Amino acid sequence: VFLCDSGSVSVEVAIKMSLQYWRARGIAGRTRLLTVRGGYHGDTFGAMAVCDPVNGMHAQMFSGVLPQHLFAPCPAPSFDEECTEAHTSELARLLHEHEHEVAALILEPIVQGAGGMRFYSPEYLRRVRTLCDETGTLLILDCIATGFGRTGKLFACEHAGISPDIMCVGKALTGGYMTMGATLATTQVADGASGGRDATSPIPLMHGPTFMANPLACAVANASIELLLSSPWETRVAAISEQLSRELRQCADSAAVADVRVLGAIGVVEMKETLDTQRVQALLTRYGVWLRPFGRLLYTMPPFVMSPDDLAQVTSGMCAVVRAAT
Repeated sequence: VFLCDSGSVSVEVAIKMSLQYWRARGIAGRTRLLTVRGGYHGDTFGAMAVCDPVNGMHAQMFSGVLPQHLFAPCPAPSFDEECTEAHTSELARLLHEHEHEVAALILEPIVQGAGGMRFYSPEYLRRVRTLCDETGTLLILDCIATGFGRTGKLFACEHAGISPDIMCVGKALTGGYMTMGATLATTQVADGASGGRDATSPIPLMHGPTFMANPLACAVANASIELLLSSPWETRVAAISEQLSRELRQCADSAAVADVRVLGAIGVVEMKETLDTQRVQALLTRYGVWLRPFGRLLYTMPPFVMSPDDLAQVTSGMCAVVRAAT
């Protein structure tokens, strides 16, 4: 476990781990990353380089400056649909063609967050794990947005029954009270990246933030995790999921809505047209609700302790936005 300053920094550390893992073993050619379109991994340079290079929030400003990595199509199909070999064929092609260049494959498990709030099939993630195993490629899972119960599982990769070689966590790690992230790795990767096992070039992991593992953030993280694991969080998330599904269902009947989807404590209304953020937030505040829409998406990720009445207030505001757009 490598404790660091934030979720974005945990992605930077994960990338460094994957690069140092291969270099420590005397394999210098594996320096690129493979990921999927529609992803979002943070605002720091290494993280920006594996966000969507066309539609991502950083694409216009930093195009031509960031390292050039490999991008497969967005994960498909959706969460409840069957996934076949055809859905991962392009990713498989890229991975096999560039096997000796790719240090790691990085993606968000099951839920693509700020890149589009898409929920994809657990079978897709299982196939990704298999492809990484076949090519000896490290698998990095960015669980920053989905970790600690958000999707109904403690970590979203549990929907697929797989585990990564490197995992990034943040956000709910401290319950939102302090900035902190962590990069977790298997013993093999941790030893390799630290210049230990199988290393021909024993160099320690080249990252050392001043405030990593500061006592206050660690105390908050311990308290947050203890509070979560000692609570009936699974029951609470299931209840939130059922209420979101029930109360947002009516939005799907609107001609202005492209899709309504719910997974765990995440509710998303995808519009057909881009939302006017100022107008939407002005309308929501009349309902006593504050949400941050982006693009065509109006979504909520409520705290697990939110009462049914408070959640109903949120969904009422979201439905009002849909009615205003119809």
